Amino acid sequence: MRQLINLIFLLLITIPATPQSAYIPPDKPQLVIGIVVEQLRYDQLERIWDILPDNGLKRMINEGTYYRNASIDYLSTQAGPGFATISTGASPSAHGITSDMWYHPFNDEMIYCVSDASVNAVGGSFETGLYSPANLLSSTFSDELQAATCGGSKVYGIGIREMSAIIATGHAADGAFWYDDRTGTWMSSTYYIDSLPPWLMDFNAMLLPGQYLNQPWQPLRDPAGYPGCQPDSSTLERGFSNQTWFPYDMKELSTKGKLINVTRDYSLLRETPFADDFTTELALRLIDNEELGKDDVTDFLAVTYSATDYIGHRFGPTSVETFDALLRLDKNIARLLERIDKSIGKKNVLVYMVSAHGVSEIPAVLAQSRIPSGYFMLNQSLQLLRSYLNAVYGQGDWVRGFYDSQIFLNRGLIEDAKISLEEIQKKVARFMVQFAAVASAVPTSAFEMSDFAGGLLRKMSNNYSQQRSGDVMIALNPGWVEKSDNVTGHNSPWEYDSHVPLVWYGWTASKASVTRRVTTRDIATTLSVLCKVPMPNASSGDPLHELFR
Repeated sequence: MRQLINLIFLLLITIPATPQSAYIPPDKPQLVIGIVVEQLRYDQLERIWDILPDNGLKRMINEGTYYRNASIDYLSTQAGPGFATISTGASPSAHGITSDMWYHPFNDEMIYCVSDASVNAVGGSFETGLYSPANLLSSTFSDELQAATCGGSKVYGIGIREMSAIIATGHAADGAFWYDDRTGTWMSSTYYIDSLPPWLMDFNAMLLPGQYLNQPWQPLRDPAGYPGCQPDSSTLERGFSNQTWFPYDMKELSTKGKLINVTRDYSLLRETPFADDFTTELALRLIDNEELGKDDVTDFLAVTYSATDYIGHRFGPTSVETFDALLRLDKNIARLLERIDKSIGKKNVLVYMVSAHGVSEIPAVLAQSRIPSGYFMLNQSLQLLRSYLNAVYGQGDWVRGFYDSQIFLNRGLIEDAKISLEEIQKKVARFMVQFAAVASAVPTSAFEMSDFAGGLLRKMSNNYSQQRSGDVMIALNPGWVEKSDNVTGHNSPWEYDSHVPLVWYGWTASKASVTRRVTTRDIATTLSVLCKVPMPNASSGDPLHELFR
């Protein structure tokens, strides 16, 4: 008997027990949430790190996998290409969203990246509903997820901007919802649904935008407590009605100068942090009412926060207003994480957070530090270009337009005049590169004949689409931005526009800080491998191996 007892004792001390805390994650996440923030540079998170609470972005970074060297590897760092590259794992040259808009020479019109005249509005005003993913040429991660599950996955996208909700989910989404400025409500199009779900109609009936705009925008902290900011009353900012300091009376601003027969200017909500509050409220209700993550089939929700983009354009990336918006964004992400914990469980949900693009500092701010900078005066430059082409080729409407760093020529006129397209492209490029603002001007015919291995030309090549790109691509010098109504912008290949934060949290994401170079193309391919579905059909990114264990 004593020998038997001794044997049992030896077995107990030699066989390691499995700790009660050990957890084997499910084979696939029950829910994937993609959080995309518009206009968030990597360095902005570093600047506000010390004042961030522990339950939002800091929690994601401290408990998840943080890629500190994520980059955008194409020229046009606009919102549309950003959303499309994240969702497809492809470059603009493949997915077709080369910019927010592009010129269509045969119809002589500008094409918005999600425009679709074949659909109608659902739940909102007519002109804000003519949208679908029809212009997106490749599949997305969520498209492949839907196909692999035979439509069993639930896929939704939400965002204040219609392009974010639509492009982030792709062609096979169950629903995409965006904000209608005229009514202050969420809406969709007949591409997805014939009528809004009852829970969303009830949510719209609450008229939350009116409540948000009835309150002043006060900073969460004393303006002096935001590190590395411009003064609150900086005259370099655009502000609201020439006011560039807190607090902002949103009730007065949203009722002053309103349109005829419109009681409130609901568009102003976009340019306040309350837009992100509104987006979070919708996300929480959608998760509950559509029962996302409640079974073994992986669901997907794309959430885009856009307030930082609107505020950044108006006030600049180092303004108190922008940093206050980031702190408020952090609160919204904390609310989302808390809901996930309670309703689904952290280990059943995979969350990634990335930015669609960065932003340049206000040129005048850079000038204070004697950093080369300035505004590219587009109209004057195009006038001089037209005069030059008239002198060379005779009077004619040789230039049809300029958009997103691309010059579009009148190809019909060029063909009728029996002029070599390649020749005139080269002349335009050589002329434009003479301006102080321009770093490089490249005829797009070069991308049809050459493959560039790296550097600026590679980023341009990644942006080139034979069907949608202009005739000459332009990259401005670092620190320069195109002159517009905004004080700054984003549409360059440089670090401030292309270096973005990327964080993975939940499910199998372990604590890690990664400094190797990765790109936003890697997101969709990683999701596909993790969720065991085919990669998007035009994807060219690499799976992020740190997320596999």
